[in-house]
Amino acid sequence: MVLRPPVEPMLAQAAEAVPPPGVLRYPAYEQKFDGHRTLLFTGPVPGGGVLLQSRRGSLIQDRFPDLVVAAAEQLPAGLVLDGELLVWDPEAGALSFEGLQRRAAARSRSAATLAARLPAYYVAFDVLQADGQELLHLPYRDRRARLQDLFADHALTAPWTLCPMTTDLTTAREWLESWTDVSGVEGIVVKGRSQRYLPGYRGWTKIRRRDTTEAVVGAVTGALTRPQLLILGRHDQAGRLRAVGRTVPLRPEQARQVAEHLAPAGPGHPWTGVRFAAAWGSRDVLDATLVCTDLVAEISADRSTDRGGVYRHPLRFQRLRLDAGVEDVPAFGQGPASGAGEIR
Repeated sequence: MVLRPPVEPMLAQAAEAVPPPGVLRYPAYEQKFDGHRTLLFTGPVPGGGVLLQSRRGSLIQDRFPDLVVAAAEQLPAGLVLDGELLVWDPEAGALSFEGLQRRAAARSRSAATLAARLPAYYVAFDVLQADGQELLHLPYRDRRARLQDLFADHALTAPWTLCPMTTDLTTAREWLESWTDVSGVEGIVVKGRSQRYLPGYRGWTKIRRRDTTEAVVGAVTGALTRPQLLILGRHDQAGRLRAVGRTVPLRPEQARQVAEHLAPAGPGHPWTGVRFAAAWGSRDVLDATLVCTDLVAEISADRSTDRGGVYRHPLRFQRLRLDAGVEDVPAFGQGPASGAGEIR
């Protein structure tokens, strides 16, 4: 069978910690990159049509002409890769999720201009078809060997990257602790070496690095006596309180703790008239109530942020820091407070 888009990618279930030895037989660990999950198809003949498919099945090759050209010139025919699409921002000297979002939303007439400014890269972590032969039935170890051979046989370099993989748990923990300080790396994915590729099935495990840090409580959803979510902020260099994210729903005991210390906002709240997105990149807005900005919350956050310092995933409330003032909170755009890193 020859694979054609759309193909559902195999998925990963989130976990708080690396599974201990014995939970998964013969585990393999890959670095997890913060980009767009993308399947890449090359045509049935060398230099033939190249297709890029998003996780949801949309074809997006017209938005990444640089990657299409590179694939047509460097990759063999009849190939299907699974991997992560990334974008490099030369001005920032780092991978840029915002740049990736801009390129993914670009119309075809502006795609080439953006490609010159924000080049695309592809981190391959699986091969689903080679030489027109479907490989989904093969165990991960065999697919990985085919992928390594592909990179070696064709001497692939940028924009192609072979996703780092290890079978050593100590190395995987080191990646989770230290490599996640590198822009674009947010954790690890655990896979079984004997696993087949099962489209649409959550058979892998993903662990993102999480850090403990602080933010200012600026608004809540729900009632002041029973808050549901906290909307959090940090002060920028000009002293303005900037929203950085929202929490997941509070547990009942957490809501009671916070409610004891909430006070309604007075005149001149810095977020008066501001609307808060229900999720990063969403057009839906929260029904928020502004509160006095003198409470500091300790939160657990992963490393997925935009360049301005806004968290893309919901935060986890840990506790109120009644021993800390708003002046102790890291500034907008800064990462965790010094020494507050926590690996879970």
